[in-house]
Amino acid sequence: MSAPEPRFDLWSPEARVDPLSLYARMRQEAPVARVLSPTQRVPMWIVSRYRDTQELLRDTRFTKDKYKLADEDRLRYFRVEEIEQIDKHMLNSDPPVHTRLRSLVSQAFTARRVEALRPRILAIAQRLLDSFPPGGNVDLLEAFAFPLPVTVIAELLGVPLEDQDRFREWTLTLVSPPHSNNLEPLRKAAIHFQQYLQDFLARRRAEPQDDLTSALIAAEQEGDRLTPVELTSMVFLLLVAGHETTVNLVTNGVWALLKHPEQLERLRGDPSLIESAVEEMLRYCGPVNHTTSRFAQQDTEFLGQVIPAGQMIMASLLSANHDPEQFPQPERLDITRSPNRHLSFGAGMHFCLGAPLARLEAMLAINLLLQRLPHMRFAVDPSMLRWRTGMLIHGLERLPIAF
Repeated sequence: MSAPEPRFDLWSPEARVDPLSLYARMRQEAPVARVLSPTQRVPMWIVSRYRDTQELLRDTRFTKDKYKLADEDRLRYFRVEEIEQIDKHMLNSDPPVHTRLRSLVSQAFTARRVEALRPRILAIAQRLLDSFPPGGNVDLLEAFAFPLPVTVIAELLGVPLEDQDRFREWTLTLVSPPHSNNLEPLRKAAIHFQQYLQDFLARRRAEPQDDLTSALIAAEQEGDRLTPVELTSMVFLLLVAGHETTVNLVTNGVWALLKHPEQLERLRGDPSLIESAVEEMLRYCGPVNHTTSRFAQQDTEFLGQVIPAGQMIMASLLSANHDPEQFPQPERLDITRSPNRHLSFGAGMHFCLGAPLARLEAMLAINLLLQRLPHMRFAVDPSMLRWRTGMLIHGLERLPIAF
C-alpha cells in the first residue's frame, strides 16, 4: 500500500507568514506528520508537540550521522558532495565520535569563560550603537544584531573580522537555501567556505595564536583526535552556529517587543527582568525553527508511526514552544513567564553548547538597545517584514527601526 499524500505544506508562502496556525493543526491532527522536503520533494517526518519533541531529542534509535545510511538513502536528501568536507562535526555525529568532538570545545563555553566575555561584548555593542546616525532609520539586523555576535565568535576563533561579509554570504546560502532544485549556489558556497577555512587553518598551523582554533589544531596534532576534515568542519560549525543563533535571537526578540509595547515598556522600566525576558523571546520567537536531521537506520516505530529505514525525522522547536499543553496562553508574550522550559536550544546530548554565550549576548544587547534608543519603533509596517526561507533558521531578512 502506498504512503498517503502529505496534508501539510510547511514551505508554502502562507506557512511562512503564519506558521503557528499550521503547527497548531499539526499538533492536533498529525503530531508526527509526513511531509515532503522543500527542494527534492522526498518524504520526511515532522514532530510538532512538546513532549514528543523531548522524546525524539533523546531517542538514540535515530542517528545524526547520515554516513550510517545506505548510499541511495543518503543521496535522496543530500546531493551536494562539496558540503561533505564541512559537515563532519559534532552536530552530525553520534557517540563515541560526538563525545570526543564535543569534549574538545566544551571548555571554551563554560559559564565562567563566557561570563569573562561580558566587558568585551558590552564594548562591542556600545561601539555599534555609537555608529548609529543621531536620528533616523537603520536596519537593526545589519547594523547591530549581526556584527555583535560575529565579532565575538570571530575573536574567539581568531578569524579575521574583515572577512565577515564573505562568510556571511556563504552562511546564508548554506543555512537558508532557496526552495529551488538549482543546487549550484549551495555547491559554490560550500567550495568557497571550505577553501577559506583550509587557508585559514594553514596560517594558524604555521603561526599559532591564543585562540580556540589554535587550541583545536594543537589537539589534532597531539594524537589524531581530530582528522583534517573534522577540524575544518568544527571551525565551520563554531563560526556559523556561533553567530547565527544570536543574530536571530536579538532580531526576533526586538521584533517581539515592538509588537508588544506593554512588555517593552515593562522591561525598559525594570532591566532586571532581562533574563526571563530573553527566555520568553527564545520560546515565543526562537532563532531555530526545526532541529537538524535525524535518520531511521531501520524501520522504527515512533509514537504509533513507522518511520521507514533511511528516512529523515525532525522536530519543530517553534511548534513545541507554542504547545498549549506545556505553555498556558502560548500566543501571549510574557517576559515574566515562569516556569519556561522551552526547547529552543534542544535537549539531550546535542543541547546547544553555545547557549550560555547566546543568552549573555542577547541580554546585554537588548537591555542596551532599550537604554540607548528610548523611542525605538518599527520603521515599516510589520506586515511587510519577510522571514527567511529554509527548514533550520527562524529569522527575519531585515528589521528596519526608527528612533
